[in-house]
Amino acid sequence: MIYLTRRAEFSASHYYHNPDWGPEENRRVFGKCANPHGHGHNYTLEVTVAGEINPTTGMVLDLKDLKKLLEAEVLELVDHKFLNKEVPVFASKIPTTENVAIEIWKLLAPKLTFGKLHRIRLYESPDLYVDYYGE
Repeated sequence: MIYLTRRAEFSASHYYHNPDWGPEENRRVFGKCANPHGHGHNYTLEVTVAGEINPTTGMVLDLKDLKKLLEAEVLELVDHKFLNKEVPVFASKIPTTENVAIEIWKLLAPKLTFGKLHRIRLYESPDLYVDYYGE
């Protein structure tokens, strides 16, 4: 089994807010991240695909195809967006790094026609990342 990883970067803003709580509870739990005007991150996304080498091509997949899939399914949706307001799923789900990684998996896994999605790694900052290996 071979594992190939493609990296992409995007910028997005968000805020953390649980609608079942009042403003004080949101501020207590989420701190600065509860600011309704939001704050931004420069995210780094790593998508790892697992598969066997095709004996005809010598590759598991064509990395150009993975790049096109990432651009169409993920980057177009989230890059330079206010996640809470512009990405429908985050109108009702807190856009934590964990939840963003899960949603990226849900976008990519059914559309991957080569190999199998193995891991989503999403960096919120250089020293914080989330790994997601599916459900």
